[in-house]
Parts: sequence; structure tokens; C-alpha cells
Amino acid sequence: MNDAQADAQRDYRDTVFLPQTSFPMRGDLPKKEPQILARWDAADLWGKLRAAAVGRPLFILHDGPPYANGNIHIGHALNKILKDLVTRSKNMLGYNAAYVPGWDCHGLPIEWKIEEQYRAKGQDKSKVAINEFRAECRTFAQYWVDTQREEFKRLGVMGDWKNPYLTMSFDAEAQIARELMKIAASGQLYRGSKPVMWSVVERTALAEAEIEYQDYESDTIWVKFPVRSGADMVHLVADAVPSMRLPDERGALERASVVIWTTTPWTIPANRAISFSRKIAYSVFEVTEAPEGNWAKVGETYVLANT
Repeated sequence: MNDAQADAQRDYRDTVFLPQTSFPMRGDLPKKEPQILARWDAADLWGKLRAAAVGRPLFILHDGPPYANGNIHIGHALNKILKDLVTRSKNMLGYNAAYVPGWDCHGLPIEWKIEEQYRAKGQDKSKVAINEFRAECRTFAQYWVDTQREEFKRLGVMGDWKNPYLTMSFDAEAQIARELMKIAASGQLYRGSKPVMWSVVERTALAEAEIEYQDYESDTIWVKFPVRSGADMVHLVADAVPSMRLPDERGALERASVVIWTTTPWTIPANRAISFSRKIAYSVFEVTEAPEGNWAKVGETYVLANT
């Protein structure tokens, strides 16, 4: 065998001197990460962190709970991972930072999912007993609480996953009732008028965040409000702006109109008054010339704010 043949058969791996390590050549994270999380759970890492933090200054992160109505998405991941970084770093800085996860188990998003199931079966929500409907919503929410919990844990987020807070837990609902009664007992609870968004289809109140507004381009208008009493007009304007020079006789304003401009023309039918301000200057104009078709008419008198 000549040298060329020997070189062709030689395994050159034996001639490369690399450091020896027990680390695998591949990360294989889909398999490795669950093993790491299982090891944390078996070692009760969360319990050890809680025990080590006893007596430290508190750092409380109030977590806005997600809805229990579907699998987590990238928004959930960003939210929870960033919060996990906060609590971990605060613990490393010497604080007692316990993350308590929670879920919002009430509201239209969950009810809507149950109604989708009704429609798929050809059922009518209005014909389902309210207690039965609520029980189905509770069961649905609990399923997604358990599902999302495992998905959040899979992200490596550390928290008290065995004892989360749920808005549908009976003790939480009882505490809400107790706090409401405190407000009522202190006289802070009252009945008043307030516009509330209402879904005619769902027959339920809607939160502002659940409303999607359609863009609408509205016209702007100029409106002439005839003066009912010249004497009253002199008094009102003079009272609002004492330095303003106005004729003393009421006839000068008897046929005048107050002109306003608005971008909400649909409010005009409900308009009942026009206000004057001491901080605004006003002028009285008599129209002596105006283009054909213009809102201003020759011979009319207008009161306008100086802008």
C-alpha cells in the first residue's frame, strides 16, 4: 500500500484535537425543555424560592388576567415572559416577588364561545335555562384555565400555578359581594344615569374595549339661532363681556341670530341653549353683501365669537 492509499483510508477525526465535553452536539430543545421543567417541578423549585424569600421586602406585580377562552398566542407569551423576567430579577435583587397567575372567567368572550356551540347544534340560546347556560360557561372556562396553565408553564414561567386566582371561584365572588356591600353601607353606591353600550343580539352590556367603531366622515355645519328677545340678548352678551360695546336699544339685536359651528350635526335637534363666556370676545355683524347661495343673507344681523 503506497502513501496515497494510506491517506485515503485514514480517519482524520483522530487527528483533530477538540476539547472533551458532556454537552450534546444538538440542543434538541423540544425534548430538553420539558425535561428541565419536569426537573424544576420535581425539585419544588418554586417552593424553595418562596422559602428563601421569607422576610424580604415585598414586590407585588398585579397581573391583569387573560380570558379563559382559547389557546395562548404570541401576545400571551410576550406578556407572561416579560412579567416573569420582572419577578425573577426582583427576587435576585433581594425582594419577595411572588407571581400569582390568574384568569378572567366571566364576560362576553366566554359566553360567545358557548353560543357558537349552540349555533353549530342548531340551538337557540334564549331557550336554554340561565343556570344551565352559566354552568356550561363555567365548565368551558375551567377547561381553558387548565389548558392555558400548561401552556404558560411550557414557556418556563415561574409562579404559583397550583393556586391561581379565578374570578369565577366562589370565594372570589363572595369577596366581590362583600366589598360591594361595604360601598353600599358607606353611602357611596347610588343609582344614576349613564350611557352603557348594549348588544341587541347578545342582550348584554358591553365594555368599551369590546366596541369596534366604524369610521364615519361627518359634515360640519353653521347654524343660526334666532334671538328671541333683543333686550335679553343685550343683557346676556353685556354680562358675559362687560367691556364690549353694544347698543342700548334692544331693536339693534331684535332680528339678530347667534351663529354657531359644529362637527356633530346630529346633536342639533337636542340643542336647548347657547353659552357665552367672559373669556371670549364677541362681535355683532350686519350683512350688507353676500354671495348667492351663501348661508349669510343680506340684511341679517349675526352675533359671532371672535376666533
